[in-house]
Amino acid sequence: MISRDNSGMDSDKGASVQFQDFLPLMARKLGVEGLIQELCKGFQLLMEPRAGKITFRSLKQNVTRLGLGQLRDDELLEMMKEGDLDGDGALDQMEFCILMVRLSPELMEEEAHRMFQH
Repeated sequence: MISRDNSGMDSDKGASVQFQDFLPLMARKLGVEGLIQELCKGFQLLMEPRAGKITFRSLKQNVTRLGLGQLRDDELLEMMKEGDLDGDGALDQMEFCILMVRLSPELMEEEAHRMFQH
């Protein structure tokens, strides 16, 4: 399982936002529709154009854009497996969005809290 807490990346928490904190921040700032649009842009940035999906190769080529350049191949493969719901070895746009939300436990907790408030 991939560690979702990247605290080992930077000991100065003020200097970088940890990934698990980033999605809820974006959701609060952009709203649901804005967040979905940003996730779609992220998918476009990472996908392999010919395949129309994020492949291991395209993810590996673009991990530095995500600030995840320190991840090993086995960790990237685990991330791909975790998000690959249809088992085709790649992530389509929906799988990518679901994976990004799953990698952000705080966002899921906020959404669950909001659902039970109404």
